[in-house]
Amino acid sequence: MKAHLVQFDIAWQDREANLAKVNRLLTRAEVDPGDLILLPEMFDSGFSMDTARTADKEGRTLAAMSEIARDFDAYIQGGRTTQACDCALASNTATVVAPDGQVIDEYAKIKLFPLGQEPATIAPGRRVTTWHWETAAAALHVCPLICYDLRFPELFREGLRMGAEVYALGACWLEARHVHWKPLLVARAIENQAFVLAVNRTGRDPNSRYLGGSIAIGPKGEVLGELGEEEAVLSVEVEPREVRMWREKFPAWKDVISAAPGA
Repeated sequence: MKAHLVQFDIAWQDREANLAKVNRLLTRAEVDPGDLILLPEMFDSGFSMDTARTADKEGRTLAAMSEIARDFDAYIQGGRTTQACDCALASNTATVVAPDGQVIDEYAKIKLFPLGQEPATIAPGRRVTTWHWETAAAALHVCPLICYDLRFPELFREGLRMGAEVYALGACWLEARHVHWKPLLVARAIENQAFVLAVNRTGRDPNSRYLGGSIAIGPKGEVLGELGEEEAVLSVEVEPREVRMWREKFPAWKDVISAAPGA
């Protein structure tokens, strides 16, 4: 099983340009049937709070994701803005599409970023989700999360209780606090004994700069692959036996999901 983390400079509020760039970058990657393609938070627009303009109301981004999934016979997880109607707040959503082009999970970001004015136009999600990444040879349970969620280990713990073996996180993580990015991701991998796949954007938007640093981390905290600021696809092997053997050898995860002392 392989994961492909697509890091790029997101064109500001330009859906067609971003979809075209994702397709160009993926043509350079060796995507096999059943692999996972992971895209950043709000990959089709950038981190814009102009939800009236960026929300995927006509389903163009979703249709493109479904097309990519079918073309590559792969799973794809990507961030987009969704909105049920003009009268409601939007959602910062991670959508997961299976190789047949069907949506199998949608996670709405729970922890909204107050410094980016996100709560003004985005409604927080209410629940952690997991989905089943399955190939002919193996399977893993994946927990999708988004950017600022990274700072809240309780969300990862909830995913662990639901059976997560992989955390897949899409982000628009700012340069201002980029020094926190890698240490937090490594910590989440170590404390949950799980793979962490985290894709960040690079480049600039009208408000901020982003330093990329997309990374894949193994269940012992080891770095499996890492990017700098370049536009690129980071492809890594994700071996289910590694997480299961480590959890069997050092079963700290059981103390997370077991009953509290005295219960």
